[in-house]
Amino acid sequence: MQILNRQPLEDFKREHADARKQLNSWEALVGEVQWKIPQDLKNSFPKARTIGNLNAIFNICRDNYRLWVKIAYNTGVVLVKKIGTHKEYDKWEIK
Repeated sequence: MQILNRQPLEDFKREHADARKQLNSWEALVGEVQWKIPQDLKNSFPKARTIGNLNAIFNICRDNYRLWVKIAYNTGVVLVKKIGTHKEYDKWEIK
């Protein structure tokens, strides 16, 4: 998959060193896979939550942080929408 809008990830890694290793691993794995349907994502990340057919939420650092991405399965693109603390995530309007 191709990851677009990596800047929020880079900014977050600078501010939250504890998330750096897991986010780097997430990026590496996502860059190597090809998801065609939401179940493919769940096979790679069983604890990820899918919302509708296009949105996914990943727990980062034992559920301390959340990563929201939008996935275009037909083109192989993962768009980083937001990353933040659990408290920030509670305020997101995921559509």
